[in-house]
Amino acid sequence: MSQQTTGRGSAAWALVITSVAGFMAALDNLVVTTALPSIREDLGGALHDLEWTVSAYTLTFAVLLMFGAALGDRFGRRRLFVAGLAVFTGASAAAAMAPGIDSLIAARAVQGAGAAVMMPLTLTLLTAAVPEARRGTAYGIWGAVNGLAVASGPLVGGSLTEHISWQWIFWLNVPLGLLLIPLARLRLAESHGTGAPLDLPGTLLASGGLFGIVYGLVRGPVDGWTGAVVLTGLFAGTALLVGFVHYSIRARNPMLPMRLFRSRAFSGINAASLLMFLGMFGSIFLLSQYLQGVLGYSPTEAGLRMLPWTGMPMLVAPIAGLLSDRVGGRPVVATGLFLQALGLGHLAWVATAEASYTAQLPALVVSGVGMALFFAPASNLVMSSVRPKEQGIASGANNALREVGGALGIAIMASIFSARGGYASAQSFVDGLRPALVTGAAAVALAGFAVLLVPARGPARPEGPPAARPAEPVLESAS
Repeated sequence: MSQQTTGRGSAAWALVITSVAGFMAALDNLVVTTALPSIREDLGGALHDLEWTVSAYTLTFAVLLMFGAALGDRFGRRRLFVAGLAVFTGASAAAAMAPGIDSLIAARAVQGAGAAVMMPLTLTLLTAAVPEARRGTAYGIWGAVNGLAVASGPLVGGSLTEHISWQWIFWLNVPLGLLLIPLARLRLAESHGTGAPLDLPGTLLASGGLFGIVYGLVRGPVDGWTGAVVLTGLFAGTALLVGFVHYSIRARNPMLPMRLFRSRAFSGINAASLLMFLGMFGSIFLLSQYLQGVLGYSPTEAGLRMLPWTGMPMLVAPIAGLLSDRVGGRPVVATGLFLQALGLGHLAWVATAEASYTAQLPALVVSGVGMALFFAPASNLVMSSVRPKEQGIASGANNALREVGGALGIAIMASIFSARGGYASAQSFVDGLRPALVTGAAAVALAGFAVLLVPARGPARPEGPPAARPAEPVLESAS
């Protein structure tokens, strides 16, 4: 039976705990970008080794997200949330104490595994604790915090690196994790999903396929696109993903039921999420380096000059959540994506070796507003596109596709950058940056059109007492 009490399962506590945990996981996607020069100075390593300090986290995060959500549905969402948080916190400490670049990459991979268990459960735990009528606002706050974390990673990383040391970008997680673990045990209600058996074959197929493709894309600029390792990764990864789809159509209890993609709402918002993160992650990865390496800003100065972009989610996302409750999520998300595409396109247009900050400012503001309008309503669209018992699967799938998009964005846009420019001079960097940003803008614009496939209003959710609905899966899993 459900373990909800007055203290345990409180909506306010759930919002605080899940938002802070989500902030930690999202922050670590890009927090190392502005610290890379200092890490290279201390630990050594070639450029592709430094790329893996970002990609090792993103990749394990992406390929294990659906499995993490399935573990929570099967064995208890609060229990697995705490376990994932503990792994993430321990790996953060290991990354801070890493004696070499290889051990740092290994710690980052373990960090990503912990985040993969923790992150999708933040949304299902929050959904279970908040009455349906107030979920738009709750998703707005959750989305604001997560959006701020993703975009402010370069600022946080740059400030800590410049004023203390790069190790503190990882030490920061440790006290937060140690505080959240007991709070989660005391203040979150336990809930379960369908209770279906774990899909190990599906997990191996999806994880292997995603790893092969992302690995091939990351290694392509280093080894050459016709290299045996690169081609093997790309072709084997594609074959495994095709096998995953084929298997999931026929499996009795698949990790990701393919029937969910028959829904225009589910397919549209997930395609949009992948494309949005592809354009956004790749752009932030390159722009943070552009501000430092070409325009000469320090890590902290570069982060501060991105605040019109990074600060907007905190200001606008709660409003976006309220708007989605009133007019529906589709128009809000589509508007946000087209604004983000417009901002990235403008940044590509004004980027020069001596660009003034004034020329970049309008694009940063427009991109920030667009990103803020995306996060909260998109989460609402995902969770309302499936039945309550399938929300864990939906959350895991959507977060996985977002992270896959981020990994693909860094790999694809870095490849375009390398093909058209490089680090030899400021002009060479700009020559590579501009077509990469155009590609990112095109991906985000395509995401906007994907959202237009979502029905104007999702199917009505079954009515009932808000507190009773989360208890149903728990009773069912115990029967």
